[in-house]
Amino acid sequence: MSAVLRRVTLYLRMIRFSHSVFALPFAFTAAVTAASGVPGLGRIFWIIVAMVGARSGAMGLNRIIDFRIDAENPRTAGREIPRGLIRLGEAWIFVALSFGLMILASSRLNPLCLKLSPVAIAVLFLYSYTKRFTWFAHFVLGLSISAAPLGAWIAVRGTMEWEAIPLAAAVIFWLAGFDVLYALQDLEFDRSHGLHSIPQRFGIRWSLRLARIFHACSFCLLLFNGYLFGLGAVYWAGMFAVAGLFIYEHSLVRENDLSRLDMAFFNMNGYISVAVFLFTLLAYVA
Repeated sequence: MSAVLRRVTLYLRMIRFSHSVFALPFAFTAAVTAASGVPGLGRIFWIIVAMVGARSGAMGLNRIIDFRIDAENPRTAGREIPRGLIRLGEAWIFVALSFGLMILASSRLNPLCLKLSPVAIAVLFLYSYTKRFTWFAHFVLGLSISAAPLGAWIAVRGTMEWEAIPLAAAVIFWLAGFDVLYALQDLEFDRSHGLHSIPQRFGIRWSLRLARIFHACSFCLLLFNGYLFGLGAVYWAGMFAVAGLFIYEHSLVRENDLSRLDMAFFNMNGYISVAVFLFTLLAYVA
């Protein structure tokens, strides 16, 4: 049994399972908004299964496609595939099973979710290649993650309406902003290996400015989402908290001091996504 647990732990590390805290709360936010309250437990269960399958498959696919790059980058050389802890064939099986799980969950939700599942997989596949030819890769990643709230909305409503777009757009800008910060770690490596990112294209100073602009756009879209659905005082109070988290996140990273990038990346963005969900939920149930 211990050998099985060690193997499971390896795969969870490969896909950075703990980072699920980024996208899953936004999926729940969309589900609550679409249902104007708490959806049924069965629907919540299949949304979680679809999310876990999609994210696991996407991360596994990214690790496979990038394994040669990861092996050359000192920051990522210790990942499971470059080290040989997980073989490529095993990783492909993991990806196939993960996307299969997502498709199964989509079929249990509604026909539109099932029909759109190949589109979601195609976008996730595209992202893994974008940094090879465009610094716009941060937004492609944001588009991939925005499938979480869009998919959850469709899971609840069975249709796609324009009202779901502001939250999805907020996720795109939110993700692009913190991914720019994260990419600062690989600035010199990207330049020396012909990879594309906003830091590689514009340098540290402008990357920090653009990340702030993207997060300001995300925050404005979150405000618009609250206005659009008539969310009450609890939500607006929560947005003050979210604004404070954004401000604190950017205070952690300076042009001449990137030592706290990990804290800005993981801690603050996890708090932001959870805060948006909790205050949206409270707006409906309080």
